[in-house]
Amino acid sequence: MMSRILVVEDNPENLELMRYLLHAFGHVTLSANNGEDAVTIALRERPDIIVCDIDMPKLDGYGVARTLKSDPNLCRTPLIAVTALAMVGDREKVLAAGFDGYIGKPIDPTTFVRDIETLLG
Repeated sequence: MMSRILVVEDNPENLELMRYLLHAFGHVTLSANNGEDAVTIALRERPDIIVCDIDMPKLDGYGVARTLKSDPNLCRTPLIAVTALAMVGDREKVLAAGFDGYIGKPIDPTTFVRDIETLLG
Protein backbone atom coordinates (compact mmCIF):
# COMPACT_ATOMS: atom_id res chain seq x y z
CA MET A 1 0.00 0.00 0.00
CA MET A 2 1.60 3.26 -1.09
CA SER A 3 1.26 6.08 1.40
CA ARG A 4 2.25 9.74 1.52
CA ILE A 5 4.59 10.12 4.47
CA LEU A 6 5.93 13.38 5.89
CA VAL A 7 9.41 12.87 7.33
CA VAL A 8 10.50 15.61 9.76
CA GLU A 9 14.19 15.48 10.63
CA ASP A 10 16.87 18.15 11.03
CA ASN A 11 19.82 15.78 10.47
CA PRO A 12 20.37 15.51 6.66
CA GLU A 13 21.84 11.98 6.82
CA ASN A 14 18.97 10.64 8.93
CA LEU A 15 16.41 12.37 6.70
CA GLU A 16 17.98 10.89 3.57
CA LEU A 17 18.12 7.38 5.05
CA MET A 18 14.46 7.42 6.12
CA ARG A 19 13.32 8.82 2.76
CA TYR A 20 15.43 6.24 0.89
CA LEU A 21 13.97 3.33 2.87
CA LEU A 22 10.39 4.55 2.47
CA HIS A 23 10.87 5.11 -1.29
CA ALA A 24 12.35 1.62 -1.64
CA PHE A 25 9.05 0.24 -0.30
CA GLY A 26 6.96 2.34 -2.69
CA HIS A 27 5.94 5.20 -0.43
CA VAL A 28 5.90 8.86 -1.45
CA THR A 29 7.75 11.14 0.95
CA LEU A 30 7.47 14.79 1.82
CA SER A 31 10.13 16.28 4.06
CA ALA A 32 10.78 19.12 6.48
CA ASN A 33 13.91 19.89 8.47
CA ASN A 34 12.26 21.81 11.30
CA GLY A 35 8.98 21.80 13.18
CA GLU A 36 7.58 25.02 11.72
CA ASP A 37 7.97 23.74 8.15
CA ALA A 38 6.51 20.39 9.23
CA VAL A 39 3.31 22.01 10.45
CA THR A 40 2.98 24.11 7.27
CA ILE A 41 3.50 21.08 5.01
CA ALA A 42 1.19 18.84 7.06
CA LEU A 43 -1.63 21.39 6.96
CA ARG A 44 -1.23 21.88 3.20
CA GLU A 45 -0.56 18.29 2.08
CA ARG A 46 -2.42 16.20 4.67
CA PRO A 47 -0.06 13.20 4.59
CA ASP A 48 -1.18 9.69 5.55
CA ILE A 49 1.38 9.50 8.35
CA ILE A 50 3.97 11.82 9.89
CA VAL A 51 7.37 10.61 11.11
CA CYS A 52 8.88 13.28 13.34
CA ASP A 53 12.11 13.89 15.25
CA ILE A 54 11.74 15.43 18.73
CA ASP A 55 14.85 17.59 19.15
CA MET A 56 14.67 20.15 16.30
CA PRO A 57 15.13 23.87 15.70
CA LYS A 58 12.30 26.45 15.57
CA LEU A 59 9.59 24.09 16.87
CA ASP A 60 10.42 20.78 18.52
CA GLY A 61 8.53 17.53 18.07
CA TYR A 62 6.38 18.18 21.12
CA GLY A 63 5.26 21.49 19.59
CA VAL A 64 4.54 19.74 16.30
CA ALA A 65 2.44 17.14 18.12
CA ARG A 66 0.47 19.78 20.07
CA THR A 67 -0.25 21.78 16.92
CA LEU A 68 -1.23 18.86 14.68
CA LYS A 69 -3.28 16.98 17.27
CA SER A 70 -5.32 20.14 17.92
CA ASP A 71 -6.17 20.50 14.21
CA PRO A 72 -9.47 18.81 13.26
CA ASN A 73 -8.10 17.78 9.84
CA LEU A 74 -4.92 16.22 11.20
CA CYS A 75 -5.78 15.01 14.70
CA ARG A 76 -6.31 11.43 13.46
CA THR A 77 -3.18 11.34 11.29
CA PRO A 78 -0.71 8.86 12.82
CA LEU A 79 2.26 10.74 14.28
CA ILE A 80 5.39 8.70 14.94
CA ALA A 81 8.33 9.96 16.98
CA VAL A 82 11.75 8.94 15.70
CA THR A 83 14.17 10.02 18.38
CA ALA A 84 17.39 9.34 20.21
CA LEU A 85 15.59 10.08 23.49
CA ALA A 86 16.03 6.73 25.17
CA MET A 87 16.13 7.44 28.89
CA VAL A 88 13.71 5.79 31.28
CA GLY A 89 10.35 7.50 30.85
CA ASP A 90 11.13 9.16 27.50
CA ARG A 91 8.92 6.76 25.52
CA GLU A 92 6.00 7.42 27.89
CA LYS A 93 6.59 11.20 27.70
CA VAL A 94 6.56 11.07 23.90
CA LEU A 95 3.34 9.04 23.78
CA ALA A 96 1.71 11.27 26.42
CA ALA A 97 2.55 14.31 24.26
CA GLY A 98 0.29 13.00 21.50
CA PHE A 99 2.54 10.77 19.42
CA ASP A 100 0.95 7.49 18.30
CA GLY A 101 4.21 5.55 18.15
CA TYR A 102 7.90 5.67 18.98
CA ILE A 103 10.94 4.48 17.04
CA GLY A 104 14.37 4.83 18.62
CA LYS A 105 17.48 6.15 16.89
CA PRO A 106 19.63 5.06 15.36
CA ILE A 107 16.89 3.54 13.20
CA ASP A 108 17.20 -0.09 12.17
CA PRO A 109 17.01 -0.14 8.36
CA THR A 110 15.78 -3.75 8.43
CA THR A 111 12.68 -2.94 10.53
CA PHE A 112 12.03 0.80 10.04
CA VAL A 113 9.53 0.59 7.15
CA ARG A 114 7.72 -2.39 8.67
CA ASP A 115 7.34 -0.45 11.94
CA ILE A 116 5.89 2.53 10.04
CA GLU A 117 3.55 0.33 7.98
CA THR A 118 2.33 -1.42 11.14
CA LEU A 119 1.28 1.94 12.54
CA LEU A 120 -0.44 2.79 9.25
CA GLY A 121 -2.63 -0.27 9.69
